[in-house]
Amino acid sequence: LEKKYDKACEFYKKHKTRIHGVIYGILISAYLAVVIAACSLNFQRALPLFIITVLAIFFICWDFLIAKYEDRIAAFFSPGQRYLEKQWFWLKWVLCAVLIITIICWLTFDTAKQGSRQMISFGGLVLYVLLMFIFSKYPARVAWRPVFSGIGMQFILGILILRTRVGFDVFNWIGIQTQIFLEYSDTGAKFVFGEKYTDHFFAFKVLPIVIFFSTIMSMLYHIGFMQWLVGKVGWIMQIFLGTTPAESLVAAGNIFVGQTESPLLVRPYLPYLTKSELHAVMTAGFSTIAGSVLGAYISFGVSASHLLTASVMSAPASLATSKLFWPETEKPTVTLRSGLQMAKGESKNLLEAASQGASASILLVANIAVNLISFLALLAFLDSALSWVGNLFDYPQLNFENICAYVFMPFSFMMGVDWEDSFIVGGLLGYKTFFNEFVAYERLSKLIHNREKGGNMYINGVKQYMTVRSEVIATYALCGFANFGSLGLVIGGLTSIAPSRKNEIAGGAFRAMIAGTVACFMTACVAGMLTVPGLEVPCHILLGNAFNSTDFPDNNTELVECCQQLFSSLNHSQEVFPGGNYSLSSWKGCCQILHHPAFNCT
Repeated sequence: LEKKYDKACEFYKKHKTRIHGVIYGILISAYLAVVIAACSLNFQRALPLFIITVLAIFFICWDFLIAKYEDRIAAFFSPGQRYLEKQWFWLKWVLCAVLIITIICWLTFDTAKQGSRQMISFGGLVLYVLLMFIFSKYPARVAWRPVFSGIGMQFILGILILRTRVGFDVFNWIGIQTQIFLEYSDTGAKFVFGEKYTDHFFAFKVLPIVIFFSTIMSMLYHIGFMQWLVGKVGWIMQIFLGTTPAESLVAAGNIFVGQTESPLLVRPYLPYLTKSELHAVMTAGFSTIAGSVLGAYISFGVSASHLLTASVMSAPASLATSKLFWPETEKPTVTLRSGLQMAKGESKNLLEAASQGASASILLVANIAVNLISFLALLAFLDSALSWVGNLFDYPQLNFENICAYVFMPFSFMMGVDWEDSFIVGGLLGYKTFFNEFVAYERLSKLIHNREKGGNMYINGVKQYMTVRSEVIATYALCGFANFGSLGLVIGGLTSIAPSRKNEIAGGAFRAMIAGTVACFMTACVAGMLTVPGLEVPCHILLGNAFNSTDFPDNNTELVECCQQLFSSLNHSQEVFPGGNYSLSSWKGCCQILHHPAFNCT
């Protein structure tokens, strides 16, 4: 028996490649048979599986061709590359001019169709670029290709996702599937904490999602899927933006993992990065959020599709702002020719990877919990102290949110937030900057729930919820780790990986946090230019509630829009006959607000 076993082992070693080929062939054939059978039975139901299969086949063939014929492909395209390099001096100005003219024409037609609010977002985008240039480390050394290419990539992604039906449906479908997938964590939470685990929503509902997502990410890293995906996204950004491989990979990695995990993708190369590249690595961490906490924000009730879109769009924005705020002045040593390789996981099998992912999330979950406890307690104390101080001057409503709202209100308005909502969004930005994005998204979720429940928009002159447009812009603006708490995490994490660069890391971290904050603001500006949600409440209901309430201000944006819509139905008639959906009070109120010249308000 032992001799037969030895012969079998020897036969396997001798024909190992062929045996593996036969096994893979059988498995692939079986999988394709399942796909064909599913598509034959119900193609609409099997459409997601079909799309995934087509994409997998495309990228497998692509990787095979690149690995085997890379030199031939490079030689084939080299004449065109040399020609572009010779003509690049004038060609880049032509491309910039075409891009600017296209944006201006698009804005002109879109503004005529949708209204002027998109222009405010565009003005905010230009303002943030100018501010970053003015306060740049080396303004005269700015390379504009990463800046314009990064903003252009944001526009392309935004238009595909927010303005095309196919793109919107795809990301909406991904968002729905993500929510369904994350709900599987409820099974484990129910088993551990009991049937009434949702009574303690955050501790037993939200935090288990972080554990579940961390486990899945660890398994995907073990099989090499995440390295492959990050590599592809990083390669695309490197080609379009002209950034170096290391900073492109880290920016791509931050779409999926956190700001302390993504630098591990290029851990061996961190000591050799330039100061500008180190700044880009830190900025990418500040301007995006980790996939593990993304699930927690979705569980709050924040739109999954917009959170996913914000994570993707902020990656090129981080490189654009980074290269504008700290331009490259050195010659990068880590290039494609130096054989850049991503770090791999240390687990030996899939089960060990799952266990390591769950264990690694313990520190993250504990960190989230203790920070929220301490920050919310500190916030309550701070509000109480400020109220006491304000009471000395007959202003007892003074609190931390009001102070932050006044500081950040201009920034939120320039993103395209409605003026009535800019005060609220300014407060959310303050929570995110001085505490963390968890606190800010928790507050945003309350505003979303208030709108969904309906009721009075104003109580005692205080607005209870925002428009959907303002909620969307706030979702994008808050989608990043740029806060003072993360500043210490980044410095500590990167210093432990590259202790020889401690001084450069500490010296550039604060600038990186500012650049990351502005990257989120720029993403919100692009979202403000492209997002056109309809009215959340039917106009006849809104007008009826507004003019029967003393708390509703006359200059409210939704109120003015509904009155304009009401007057547009007059068809230039001077006589008005109340009826249908609109009451007499609605007509009188709108007439007093807009002073319509078509008829006498009396």
